[in-house]
Amino acid sequence: MSVRAIRGATQVESNTAESISAATQELITQMLESNELTANDVISVLFTSSPDLDAAFPAAAARTVGFENTPLICAVEIDVPGALPRTVRVMAHVESARSKDEITHIYLHGAKSLRRDIAQ
Repeated sequence: MSVRAIRGATQVESNTAESISAATQELITQMLESNELTANDVISVLFTSSPDLDAAFPAAAARTVGFENTPLICAVEIDVPGALPRTVRVMAHVESARSKDEITHIYLHGAKSLRRDIAQ
């Protein structure tokens, strides 16, 4: 097993706790499924939110899908003019037998525009 980083992002419908939670849960679930991982394989997760998302912590949503004992932290993304609004970004550190080239990074909804080269 090796330690790998998995990136992901999603655009949230609106700045509500429900929207942030649903989008975060969808993103985390797809990151795990696409890489054939469980929550137990995850070492830690860093979440960032665009400055316009302040209704909830993405980490709180992750705790509801199996990350109760995983170190999680949230931060605010740099407020770059013209950046994609309502965006949650993730970098998860995991234990995986996959090589770096075999890791699947997940970009959903409007966040697909951030990484057209690897978005689903």
